[in-house]
Amino acid sequence: MFKYSIFQYYNDSFACSSNHHGQVGKHVFNDGFYSGACIELFQFNWLAGCTEAYLDLLRNKKPKLDLEEMGYIGAHGVAALHKYKYSGVDHSYTAKYVLQPFWSRFVKIFPLWMPPNMITLTGFIFLLTSALLGYIYSPRLDSAPPRWVNFAHGLLLFLYQTFDAVDGKQARRTNSSSPLGELFDHGCDALACAFEGLAFGSTAMCGRTTFWFWVISAVPFYCATWESYFTNTLILPAVNGPTEGLMLIYFAHFFTAIVGSEWWAQPFGKSLPFLSWVPFIHEITTYKAVLFLMVAFAVIPTLTFNVCNVYKVVQARKGSMLLALAMLYPFAVLLGGVLAWGYLSPADIMGNYPHLVVVGTGLALGTLCVLDFEQCHFKGLGRMILAHLCDEPKGLKTGMCMSLLYLPFAIANALTARLNDGVPLVDESLVLLGYCAFTATLYLHFATSVVHEITTALGIYCFRITRKEA
Repeated sequence: MFKYSIFQYYNDSFACSSNHHGQVGKHVFNDGFYSGACIELFQFNWLAGCTEAYLDLLRNKKPKLDLEEMGYIGAHGVAALHKYKYSGVDHSYTAKYVLQPFWSRFVKIFPLWMPPNMITLTGFIFLLTSALLGYIYSPRLDSAPPRWVNFAHGLLLFLYQTFDAVDGKQARRTNSSSPLGELFDHGCDALACAFEGLAFGSTAMCGRTTFWFWVISAVPFYCATWESYFTNTLILPAVNGPTEGLMLIYFAHFFTAIVGSEWWAQPFGKSLPFLSWVPFIHEITTYKAVLFLMVAFAVIPTLTFNVCNVYKVVQARKGSMLLALAMLYPFAVLLGGVLAWGYLSPADIMGNYPHLVVVGTGLALGTLCVLDFEQCHFKGLGRMILAHLCDEPKGLKTGMCMSLLYLPFAIANALTARLNDGVPLVDESLVLLGYCAFTATLYLHFATSVVHEITTALGIYCFRITRKEA
């Protein structure tokens, strides 16, 4: 079939006539079809299933948007964005009977001119403020902050949960729902794992163990995103992290404001005497016991739920479960690299600079990619979400991600200390600052580029409800 020779897309000045129930739609432009243009159908294989997509081609005018220059979305992605609709299921009884009625009333405090993404961003700033408070009063997260700080951690987390829940309701109130809203929401959530992990580390005086509290929040989030990439639906079980998990954490903050952070440093059997009979964990510090209990009763069941749902989809499409599981490889590489760096570090980066380690790794998670998805350039958690929004084909091809390139140099620098009487080639505090700057730059580039591309493709603004004029 004839392959298009000019690859241009116009969003603001055409009328779209799409058959959303069929396999293929077509765009009819205001001034007719450009002479000689053709529409070629592309079929993408998703684990032996086919997704048919269409490409919208050109008019004989100066282009407003060149798809060849769109580094993250591309032609197929633009077409899919126009058809995309959010799909999510929340089985939480707490959300249904307690929080949803509250959220439905709370959203009414926002004026109708308030854009949903501004609500999302405000909620994220609450967690950023919480993490900054923790740093000010406990730079190494191993000393007790004032009790009002613990209360502030709980209040700010509660506000984050509330704002994160009502942004979608505000979008429906103002008729401004869009794929950008979902990407913006989940992009902030990816970073929220890091900042709330630091806030809890401040409350419980976790010190170097704070990194592991980030891990047990990031793993379920990454796997839930991986699951929705295959199922096309975000499925939250009856007990889930965004609802009961966050409630448990901010109640822990409020409880600590009463008893003091020292409670977490006691042996578990002393903090909770009625559980002193439990072998092994009754002798370890309370925050470590809580970490083990969360892994056993929250993280592992959640991951099992995610894997089972993906397995059902893969089996139904007669695909490869091994290939699907391979998409979890990026996170394993990131985690392994940071742990290796922490183990070899002569400066004990986990204990002395927990904020830099968690923030830098949290930013890396947002743009993480060791494997490119076949036929697309979307990478990592943020790009996995983007690929889901744009209906990109589900597959794999190898390729190193920029956000992981820093770790080999950091590990090599730590190794030089073993050859130089414990002194690394470059001071590790500077290496950590460079790590944060590097991952922050990548994340900001990804975020700003994608926001620009989606707003241009859909003819909308990120922080305004009105549509762009043609």
